[in-house]
Amino acid sequence: MASDGEARQVVVVGVDGSDASIAALSWAGGYAAATGATLQALHIWHYPTGAGLPPGVTPESVTDEVKANQRKELGEAIDKAHLDPAAHVEARIAYGHPTQVLIDESKNAGLLVVGFKGHGGFTGMLTGSVSLQVVHHAECPVVVVRGD
Repeated sequence: MASDGEARQVVVVGVDGSDASIAALSWAGGYAAATGATLQALHIWHYPTGAGLPPGVTPESVTDEVKANQRKELGEAIDKAHLDPAAHVEARIAYGHPTQVLIDESKNAGLLVVGFKGHGGFTGMLTGSVSLQVVHHAECPVVVVRGD
């Protein structure tokens, strides 16, 4: 456990509101509580490139509204994860492609946790594109949490 004078290990978990990400958040919360780490629940978003405008180019009022909705979704995911009260949780919103943001975050994390989104059947045994890229390119250990 980290004392007040020591830096806490940071556990970053990608949260998109899916059942898989809530399972990852729950697992990461248990790990963070057990180790005294700071849990950063990270919700990543970006404007689709097919919207007719380059990514990130929208009126500020639209961006503010989207960020507010993202914060609400992240808060709901944190509630659904039923985190251990001992976990030190920081809820964060980030803009960018999820894979790249998670890889960038891994540079300052002690552990990166992502959920597994299976596709059912044989393809359900395969790792998803975000988790596969993160496993291969992260600069810290990665845990991929499978759901039920």
